[in-house]
Amino acid sequence: MSLTTSTTPLLEARNVHGGYGAMNILNGVNMSLYAHEVGVIVGPNGAGKSTMLKAVFGLLNVSQGDILLNGEPIHNLASNKLVERGMGFVPQEKNVFPTLTVKENLEMGAYLKPHNVKRMLEQVYAFFPPLVEKRHQPAGELSGGQRQMVAMGRALMAEPSLLLLDEPTAGLSPLYMNEIFDRVKQINAAGVGILMVEQNARQALAIADKGFVLAAGQNRFTDTGAALLADPDVAKSFLGG
Repeated sequence: MSLTTSTTPLLEARNVHGGYGAMNILNGVNMSLYAHEVGVIVGPNGAGKSTMLKAVFGLLNVSQGDILLNGEPIHNLASNKLVERGMGFVPQEKNVFPTLTVKENLEMGAYLKPHNVKRMLEQVYAFFPPLVEKRHQPAGELSGGQRQMVAMGRALMAEPSLLLLDEPTAGLSPLYMNEIFDRVKQINAAGVGILMVEQNARQALAIADKGFVLAAGQNRFTDTGAALLADPDVAKSFLGG
């Protein structure tokens, strides 16, 4: 994929409101992300982090505001339509088919582009070398970190321009957490924009081009990852001092 910088953001959210039924969780979220960037959403529990990711992927109703992909409005489109437009989503839980092998899980991700399976398998194995020797093993037998690699790999099989990750390091050891963050940077360097929600805020902001600190469904701070890490107000309120 091309790494040329466009003047149009890959993803843009403007004053997004939404939630579940009559309950509003998002109260005017704004964010923009370019194709060459890693964006990280952090904040306290209940801030609306995962809700925002689901809003982007069409999993809940946006009642006000706009979400654009490559300058085109996409809010409230069905998730399958968003995959066709180049968006991938990796949920936090139940993100692999445990009885299928690693290779079968990955092949499931290429259902829109079956002619690309061989080429994309090679690329996914290049991103995640541990999966090569595990490719004939049921995904349910893998470690948590390896299952996360399978889930991310399956999303990449559709060749997305934007990859959404919901808590990709949740429950992982520090070793696997660092491994996943390394792979995130590598995938981004290959031309895939990444927006992820993370509880491991300090480590995530350390690799982020942009950080969005949410509280009560609104942007509390928005800046580069480095600037947010250096901000004493952010550290005191959201990073444990």
